[in-house]
Amino acid sequence: AALVLVLFAISGSRADVNPDEVAGVIWKYFTELGSNAKDTVDQLHQTEISKQLNTLLKSNLQSVSAYAEDLQERLVPFATELQARLAQDSQRLKEQIQRELQQLQAKLAPYADEVHQQIGTNIRQLQAKMSPYAEELRSQVDRSAGELQRALEPYAAELRERLQDKAESIQASLSPYADRLQQQIDGGVESLKEQLSPMADELKAQVEQSVAELRRGLSPYAQEVQDGLNRQLESLTLQMERAAEELRTRLAASSEELRAQLSPLARELREAASGDAESLRQRLAPLAQQLDQRVGQTLEAFRQQAAPFGETFGKQLVQRLEEMRGKLDSGAAGVEDHLELLEKEVREKVAAFLSTVPPPEN
Repeated sequence: AALVLVLFAISGSRADVNPDEVAGVIWKYFTELGSNAKDTVDQLHQTEISKQLNTLLKSNLQSVSAYAEDLQERLVPFATELQARLAQDSQRLKEQIQRELQQLQAKLAPYADEVHQQIGTNIRQLQAKMSPYAEELRSQVDRSAGELQRALEPYAAELRERLQDKAESIQASLSPYADRLQQQIDGGVESLKEQLSPMADELKAQVEQSVAELRRGLSPYAQEVQDGLNRQLESLTLQMERAAEELRTRLAASSEELRAQLSPLARELREAASGDAESLRQRLAPLAQQLDQRVGQTLEAFRQQAAPFGETFGKQLVQRLEEMRGKLDSGAAGVEDHLELLEKEVREKVAAFLSTVPPPEN
C-alpha cells in the first residue's frame, strides 16, 4: 500500500517524517527480537528502538529539535505497544492464512490440472514479458557506461598534454583539472542512475499486470474462497514488488560503487598537485598513461555486475510463481506469506498513527 508523507508546517517551513522509515525501525526490532523476547520488549522504551527513533526524527527535524523530542515521546510508547502486539498478531495471521490456504487447496483440488495449466501459462507469459526488459536493462547499462567512458576519455588526453608544460604551470592547473574530472564523474553517475531507475518502475508495472492476469485465470475455480485466493495473491504481489525495489536498490548501489571507484582518480591528482614541483612529472606520468585503462576496467566491472540484474529479477518472479503453485498443491503456507502481510499492516498502522499527531504550534 502506498504510504504518504506526513508533512508538518513549522514557522513557515516544512519538516518531513516518513512513516515508511518509522515503520522500518519498528519492523526491524520485531523481526530481530522475536515473539519470545518479552524481557527485551519490556526494556524497549530505554534501549535501541528509542535511540533509533530519536536519530531518525532528529535527522528529519533538525531545525525543530524540540518538536522531534515531543514526537519521539509520543512514538516510543506507541512503538513499544505495537511491537508487543505483533507477536500475537503474527500468530493470528499465520493461523488465518494457513486455514484459508487449506480451504483454497481443497476447493481447487478438483481443478488441479486447470490450475497447473493456468499458472504455467502465467509463468511463460511473465518470462516472455521479462525477457525484453532484461535485455533492455543490459543494453541501457552498456549505453550508460559507454557514455560515461566517452565523457572521461578527453581527460586522459588533456593530462598527457599538460605534462609538456612547465612544472609550475602543471601544478597550478592540476587542482581545477581534478575538480572538473570529479564533476564529470559525479554528473555521469547521476545521469546513469536517472537512466536506469525507470526500468524498475516498468518492471513493477509488469508485476502488477501479471498478478492481475493470474487472478482472472484462477478466480473461476475459487468462487467460494475468494478471500483466501486474494490474500495469497496479495502476498505474491508484495513479494514481487519487494523484488522490484531490491532491483532499484541494487542498481543505485552499483552506481554509487562506480562513483567510489572512479573518484580516487581525481583525489590522486589533487595529492600530486600538493607535492613539490620538481617530481611532479614523475608522479603524474604513470597516472596519465593509466587513466584510460583504469576508467575502462572500472566501467567494465560495472557492466559485468549490473547487466545481469534483469535476468536475476525475472528468475525471482518465476520462482515466486512456482512457490505459489506448490502452496496451492500442498495447502501449506510459507513464512513469507504472513510476514509480508504483517509488515504491510504495521506500516499502515504507523502511517495512521502519525496522521493523528497534531502539528506543532508556531
